[in-house]
Amino acid sequence: MSTKTETNKKTTILLILGIIFISSSLRSPLTSVGPIISFIRDGLGISNVLAGFITTIPLLAFAIFSPLAPKIARRFGMELTLFFSILLLTAGIIIRSLGTTSLLLIGTALIGIAISFGNVLMPSLIKLKFPLQIGLLTAIFTVSMNLTAGIGAGVSYPIADGTKYGWQGALGCWAILAIIATIVWIPQIRKSKENTETRKISSTKKAKSILLNPLTWTITLCMGLQSLIFYTTAAWIPEILQSEGMQAEQSGWMLSIMQFSQLPMTFIIPIIAGRLKDQRILVVVYTALYLIGFIGLLAGPASLTLVWMIFLGLAGGASFGLVMMFFSLRSRTPIEAAELSATAQSIGYLLAAIGPVVFGFIHDETASWFVPKILFIVFILVLFVSGMHAGRDRFVSNENENSTSAL
Repeated sequence: MSTKTETNKKTTILLILGIIFISSSLRSPLTSVGPIISFIRDGLGISNVLAGFITTIPLLAFAIFSPLAPKIARRFGMELTLFFSILLLTAGIIIRSLGTTSLLLIGTALIGIAISFGNVLMPSLIKLKFPLQIGLLTAIFTVSMNLTAGIGAGVSYPIADGTKYGWQGALGCWAILAIIATIVWIPQIRKSKENTETRKISSTKKAKSILLNPLTWTITLCMGLQSLIFYTTAAWIPEILQSEGMQAEQSGWMLSIMQFSQLPMTFIIPIIAGRLKDQRILVVVYTALYLIGFIGLLAGPASLTLVWMIFLGLAGGASFGLVMMFFSLRSRTPIEAAELSATAQSIGYLLAAIGPVVFGFIHDETASWFVPKILFIVFILVLFVSGMHAGRDRFVSNENENSTSAL
């Protein structure tokens, strides 16, 4: 094997490791909060409203800052932008865990801003660096996120309740993973100076053409609805199950099972989607899985709740994996993928932030979870329609508008 080939192999391995560690840092700082929200509330003496706002701040940051990510990446390069976003994430995690209310809110906001950059730029980076292996690398990206998300939800309570570090340690320990991601990513900064294609600026006309294409908005709707379903189930499924007689601890395990059930689909679906020109069959698959899960919760026997949770997890993993692939499959260039990702995630996460509040309001008004359960099914049907439109083999802009643009 030649020296050049060996060097290229090491470079590729380092890049994949960087993608894995950055991806692993994008969800665990968020999922570690929910299980210990009572420790944070009681430790700081804050209200339930303010405690709940801690989980909403990152979603609002996603909505506000996602559109900025492609612009900053075009100015400074994608690799350097991702590097500084991980530094910001590390700082946010540390600040959040210092033990005061103001620092908790500031750190949480910084975490949301940092993660919004990783969310938007990672699909674009994969399209740029691995154009022939988009499905496989997207699978690695999504699995890394969801695996550490599940771990974060599972270990935060034992750390907060069973160690001397308390809730501060349960939140702050994820800085270690972010620091490792920062170190592993350093080689990419050096190479970014040679990659002038990562800083070429696309035209304003191209960006406008993306926003004017209905395909952009159906992909955005797919992103928003699958995010809304995920965050709303994460917020309310335990309480729904408890209202039906399940013990609190058992309902928490049901949520964990749902999250871990996502993992197979988040790996398999991007690979399959990358090999298909038309992904509508995958839309049918995740719709069927969703309907089985939610109809089971609505009308099925409570003894099969574990089965319904597994179906919901498989559906969530499939829909998330496919939407992440849409950013690459429906764009012609890496910068177009970044613009599409930014648009879809900005509006999508805003919709997701509204979801838990609306469902809680409906429950309060009706004094029942029946209507919210029906609403889940309605949203799934809308997700099916938008997914069928997004799943066709097309692009969000015309070829002649993108022939000279690159990231």
